Amino acid sequence: MASSSAHRVVVTGLGALTPIGNTVAEYWDGLQSGTSGAGPITKFDASDVRSKIACEVDDFDPEPYLDPKQVRRQDLFSQYALAVTQQAFEDAGLDTDTLDDETRDRIGVVMGTGVGGSNIFVDEVLNLEENGARRISPFFVPMMISNMAAGLIAMQHTLRGPNHCVVSACATGNDAITDGLLLMQRGHADAMLVGGTEASVNELCVGGFSSMRAMSTRNDAPEKASRPFDKDRDGFVIAEGAGALLLETLERARERGAPIYAEVAGVGKSNDAHHYAAPDPDGRGAALAMESALDDADLAPTDIDHVNMHATSTPVGDAIESDAVKTVFGDHAYELNISATKSMTGHMLGAAGAAEAIATILAIHEDRVPPTINVEELDDDCDLNYTIDGPVNRDVDAALTNAFGFGGHNTTLAFTSFDG
Repeated sequence: MASSSAHRVVVTGLGALTPIGNTVAEYWDGLQSGTSGAGPITKFDASDVRSKIACEVDDFDPEPYLDPKQVRRQDLFSQYALAVTQQAFEDAGLDTDTLDDETRDRIGVVMGTGVGGSNIFVDEVLNLEENGARRISPFFVPMMISNMAAGLIAMQHTLRGPNHCVVSACATGNDAITDGLLLMQRGHADAMLVGGTEASVNELCVGGFSSMRAMSTRNDAPEKASRPFDKDRDGFVIAEGAGALLLETLERARERGAPIYAEVAGVGKSNDAHHYAAPDPDGRGAALAMESALDDADLAPTDIDHVNMHATSTPVGDAIESDAVKTVFGDHAYELNISATKSMTGHMLGAAGAAEAIATILAIHEDRVPPTINVEELDDDCDLNYTIDGPVNRDVDAALTNAFGFGGHNTTLAFTSFDG
């Protein structure tokens, strides 16, 4: 059922930190120009792992967002989260320093992550082995635990509304947006800062995914390694970064004259109930999530103009998701402009859904669909319009964005243009 007019939720602020841009404007420009964020791993010695490439965040400076003491006491995933949060508040024209107590009680945070403080985890395991348990940092636990980014955002901005962390693998970002939406629709908050953050380019995470043979080994041409739908795709390219959205009730946004990018129209959720890592070969869970999002938004398949697919560049997943789109949309599937923005950003894990939601919202706001890069020859099982030749200008009144995670988690969000 679509949300009632009394609980309509709109997007008023965006923040992004990605391998192709450290602000929303840079990220959007990178998407439009078909920029690849992939390159050789620089954050550790990758000589011992099969996949030696990643999409790293370049030139991140935490000092505009945190003081030096905070930087020393926070894992990188939390630093990323605080950066995009500040961007989103500034973009929305909301100065949290000036809020009264009643308003602070009605603004919450849901900031998710896939693996949390994995960098401090690696450091302290090595410290444990070398120096023993008594030398473990007293900041190890608060720096590592996944919920700390959400907590730190609340502390930095004094926000006392609902606050928690979502951990649902690669569906995390979409699930964080979902939780914020549902809390607002139920009247628990007037605004929610939501999103996902990840800083997992380290020997533990890369080594683990590489051992699963889930990642691309196109080490000699990293910029071409993430190639959704291409017949020679061989796995995803791990990435890092963060994305944040400020959601507000329509009433609150109107009261303060906030900019409105789009409306959060609906959400669909399912589980494959099939395998801990591989998608259901029939795509039933993916189709169910998309169908549920359309139903929740009170949209027909023919109302949708654009889909940002999960499409990670794995040999199995891209074809299954394409088939699920055909199941849901029928003949209209071929009228959609589809994007796989992971072809440019790589797979940001717990931050992917938030970053791709931002790309979807901007596609609506700008009436411009980002491309899918690195497709040289389509897989025989992938025959949709993947916007291969460059960005496309077209009316985008309604769009879906998919996020599917290990454990079979599927979440689809529906966004629509704001019509007043």
